[in-house]
Amino acid sequence: MSPNYIAKRLVMIVYTLFIVSLIVFAITQILPADAAVMMLGENATQDALAALRENMGLNAPVWQQYATWLGHVLQGNLGTSLRTGQPVGPVMFEALGRSLLLAFLSIGLMLVLAIPLGIIAAVRRGKIADMVVSLISYAGVALPEFVTATVAVLVFADLMKWLPPTGYVPLTENFAGGIAHLVLPVCVISVILIAHVSRMVRSELVDVLHTDYIRAARLKGISRGQVLRRHALRNALLPTITIVALDVGYLLGGVIVVEEIFAIPGIGRQLIVAIQARDLPAIQAGVLIMAATYSIVNFIADILYAWLDKRIQYD
Repeated sequence: MSPNYIAKRLVMIVYTLFIVSLIVFAITQILPADAAVMMLGENATQDALAALRENMGLNAPVWQQYATWLGHVLQGNLGTSLRTGQPVGPVMFEALGRSLLLAFLSIGLMLVLAIPLGIIAAVRRGKIADMVVSLISYAGVALPEFVTATVAVLVFADLMKWLPPTGYVPLTENFAGGIAHLVLPVCVISVILIAHVSRMVRSELVDVLHTDYIRAARLKGISRGQVLRRHALRNALLPTITIVALDVGYLLGGVIVVEEIFAIPGIGRQLIVAIQARDLPAIQAGVLIMAATYSIVNFIADILYAWLDKRIQYD
């Protein structure tokens, strides 16, 4: 991978985040919320509200407000929460850490289960194993997260008493307790991921196994297992990287439902609270951080693509 390509992608990430910042700032400007009223309360006098608006620069033109806000962001200052009066940056990054922990554990579980299931379904195409994997995949795609989460809580928490139903415990405080609280949400999120990836692996592997170079390898006397490991899997798993990268974007957005049901204070839940409270700086910071995370993950996916397949050359 050439340095020019890496530079181009980094510039594209910056450009994307700039566009996202414009959109987010524009949307928050039309929300029915007055920062001065939220900070001083509805009983504040008009003189006090006017003075605060002037101090916060809310009377300035919109373009000037955006330039000021963007300048603060570039300096690492994501603003102050109108709801709590605390800087939103540390809160959002801490929440992002919890969401990423949930996401990476879910992706890890998905990879451990989805790839073998996809391989089994492809190798035993049209047989019982293939039909069982397909049934699991269709069920995973069809069931919404809130349904799976509700059933999991009712069965494993309320009925069997195996796991805690909701809450979050930092792993640094209580590792065993933290893992116990993460098991249900990780499994719930992994269900739909396993469905997506296992179907992708099966489809790609079936296509690869019917290519000419695989037939040539078999004619040379190479065993089926060696052909599968050395040739077929390497090419069949390439599209999986794209799916996993896209799933990270889904996790940062779609995991909001799971975080809300299981009371996990991740960035999705923080964003919901910010929207409900009309906390404009928190909304802006949350969306911008999520967009940056998604862009970086896709950049890493491109690098992994080139590493796995040397034929791919980025200029």
